[in-house]
Amino acid sequence: MAKREVQEINAGSMADIAFLLLIFFLVTTTMDVDTGIARKLPPIVENQKQEEQKIKERNIFIVLVNAQNDLLVEGQPMDISQLREKAKEFLANPNDDVKLPEKDIKNVPFYGEVGISKGVISLQNDRGTSFGTYIKVQNELTAAVNELRDQAAMQQFGKKLDDLKSEEADAVRMYVPMSISEAEPKNVGGKK
Repeated sequence: MAKREVQEINAGSMADIAFLLLIFFLVTTTMDVDTGIARKLPPIVENQKQEEQKIKERNIFIVLVNAQNDLLVEGQPMDISQLREKAKEFLANPNDDVKLPEKDIKNVPFYGEVGISKGVISLQNDRGTSFGTYIKVQNELTAAVNELRDQAAMQQFGKKLDDLKSEEADAVRMYVPMSISEAEPKNVGGKK
């Protein structure tokens, strides 16, 4: 009896098919977009002792978020939708209220001698706070500062901050500083 020869399989076309499938899956797959917060960290100070600054209580706006994603602002429960306006009122202190932040008189280009708020927003989250709530709170606080900056830019230059020249935008940022301090997460309490 004669043995049959085993026919060879042409593997050249298999490589082409595998390559086409790879391209197909790369083109049709969607990637999750990471959510993040753009923050510029302060520069590293070398050979200098870091001293804790004493800040008066009236100059601190305390925002706590617990593990159940409940917001406690200045000791009072608050809905996240009210946070932006409260933060703006705190930072601007338009009526020089003695319960709101003090102001330092500084010379700011284009503005002259003006009162700059000493207000600092102190944000502290619980370890169990959801990332979504954390981002929402950060967005509201950042939006409060950005809206105050846009108002200051419109009053002085008639344009929003993003439309200003570099030196004008820098002056607005000096006039309305981004003063958000974030403490290390810990268990801040809440409903059980």
